[in-house]
Amino acid sequence: MTQPPHELDLIRKTFPDWSCFRSDAGIFYATRRGIRLSSTAIERGLQQTVSADDVATFVERLRDQTGRRTTP
Repeated sequence: MTQPPHELDLIRKTFPDWSCFRSDAGIFYATRRGIRLSSTAIERGLQQTVSADDVATFVERLRDQTGRRTTP
């Protein structure tokens, strides 16, 4: 089932620090814009790129990463 393109537009507006796209296979991907994570940040659970098979999981992963970023 194809997701409407406006869902991805809304995700891009909601998470402007991420470059978001959907592959031809239907997988959602997001990569951080202009940030290269250190190994320490990765050890703390931050991810440079996230992916998911569906919109709900994708948004959940982006929210989780945003929350981790703001945690001291």
